[in-house]
Amino acid sequence: MLSMFRNPAIAIPGAVSLFMVCIALFAPVLAPFDPLAGSLEARLLPPAWEANGDMAHLLGTDRMGRDVLSRLIHGAQISLSVVALALLIAGSIGSALGIVAGYVGGLTEALLMRLVDLALSLPIILIALLFGVVFGPDFGNIVIIISLVLWSQFARMARSETLKIKNSEFIDLARTAGLHPIAIMVRHIVPNVAGPLIVLATLQVGTVIIIEASLSFLGVGVPPPTPAWGSMIAEGRSYIVSEPWLCIIPGLAILITVLAVNMLGDALAETLNPELARRPGGH
Repeated sequence: MLSMFRNPAIAIPGAVSLFMVCIALFAPVLAPFDPLAGSLEARLLPPAWEANGDMAHLLGTDRMGRDVLSRLIHGAQISLSVVALALLIAGSIGSALGIVAGYVGGLTEALLMRLVDLALSLPIILIALLFGVVFGPDFGNIVIIISLVLWSQFARMARSETLKIKNSEFIDLARTAGLHPIAIMVRHIVPNVAGPLIVLATLQVGTVIIIEASLSFLGVGVPPPTPAWGSMIAEGRSYIVSEPWLCIIPGLAILITVLAVNMLGDALAETLNPELARRPGGH
């Protein structure tokens, strides 16, 4: 297991991902200023390395005089909180339905998988935007919306893995022992399908970040003045010519984070579950 982390393809993006997680976890300690507190006297200060920059505000300030670095750090906390909650909900619901479909089979499987096919055929961003407009901008709503559009990925994977082991010898022995089907699924199937599902969850982290940032950018994500990377880009687009750092800095944060977690997910898929890595759309 330790040798896996000596692989640069896993170690480098893993270190970057861990760094972003640490920033999110310790945001209140790391942020030099209150992300909501502004000063009109200090509005639109450039980053410290530019002329007229201020070392107190390393990444400058926005139009309200709020420290960009502090908002960026707290934005990481918002984005990764959405990721954790959305993937937990989507993964739990989708995995449970997929395992039930794969183990029970018959009409139950047919109905559940047609529902999965329907969900997979819908454009994720457009559906998330529609739900965001209907239910309004709110942290809880965003988590639920993203969960609703991602559960089908987990259901398909869980069903596929369940079908591979449902007729295995240890499953037949559990049936012979008189275990209830629910007990068999919980005790024997879940532990054996958990690995591929964890890899899939890693691959979906970047998708969740992009969806959350897109919804915040369009005004139906996390409501202002709460700092979110997408809303920071939206607020800075009016100053893209005169103060481009307002858009570039949160954009780079999204780029680096998504690139790191996608590279990590791809490397883990190739190492732990090569079949998932080879599957079309698996990346």
